[in-house]
Amino acid sequence: MKVLKGIWIGFWSGLLLGLLLKWIQAVTGEQVYTLLLNVDFIPLIGPINWPEPVEFAFHIIISLIIGIVYVYLAKRRPHSFGQLVLLSLAMSIPFYLLYFPLSAMAIREDVPGFTDAGAILYWVFAHLTYAMALPVLYKTFERKNGPSQ
Repeated sequence: MKVLKGIWIGFWSGLLLGLLLKWIQAVTGEQVYTLLLNVDFIPLIGPINWPEPVEFAFHIIISLIIGIVYVYLAKRRPHSFGQLVLLSLAMSIPFYLLYFPLSAMAIREDVPGFTDAGAILYWVFAHLTYAMALPVLYKTFERKNGPSQ
């Protein structure tokens, strides 16, 4: 049941992150959603011009894995909501920092630059939202299905 809970949490938090970044990009013009979906630097899959839904599916797959890991760590012992928030924030530190290598390694020229302060702030804000969604969804799912799941 931990895996299913992790998949559920990963899907919804990943969907939230993707839609938030897509909205931010539409409103501000900062190409943060494009950066999220960009895989052009990854060997084998990078040279392929994937349609947006496939690139979004790649993002969701990563989020599913994160959701499963989060649930696994959260289930190791009872945690208060505050501890679950701290766990998600600690797990998310690499996601905030990923902006820099993703921006630097991108082959496409329509992604934000390495030093684009606005894009960095939007990226961090969206990923903080993602981090906060993990414990909220975890507790929501636990209430619906009982703590023994």
